[in-house]
Amino acid sequence: MTVTSVHKDPEALTMTVHASFGAPIERVWQLWDDPRQLERWWGPPVYPATVAHHELRAGGTMSYFMTGPQGDQPHGWWRVLEVDAPKRLVFLNGFGDANGEPDPAMPTMTFRVELSAGTDGATSMTVEIEFPSLEAMTQVMSMGMEEGFTLAMSQIDAMLEEGATH
Repeated sequence: MTVTSVHKDPEALTMTVHASFGAPIERVWQLWDDPRQLERWWGPPVYPATVAHHELRAGGTMSYFMTGPQGDQPHGWWRVLEVDAPKRLVFLNGFGDANGEPDPAMPTMTFRVELSAGTDGATSMTVEIEFPSLEAMTQVMSMGMEEGFTLAMSQIDAMLEEGATH
């Protein structure tokens, strides 16, 4: 399985997901860098993502929506803070309205993605998600974030096995 561990730390206001992939670091980086690949795994299987805008550079933005089984379309956005390809990505992630504008009633989270190449050609990925408060963490967790993100990441292995580059 892709995800090897999930650790929630309410004191540090973080959830950290560790995953391992049988692919080189450059290939795993493409999963973040290519919007068509990102949308194939960013949403859980029952809420596939559609990336409307993708600008993966410091200062760039990304907007997306997920389509649920009932046709609902929750929107989200990123504000990219740091990119050090193919090793590190830091971005703010939040909920948005239909125009991709941030929803001020919902929390914004900081995602820190670290990729490291193993000696066996595999790649380790750590995604640390930091919440602005315990209330925000509790709110997002109660919406199913841990399960949803784990299910989303579980789709990556199949993409890597098929050798998808588009």
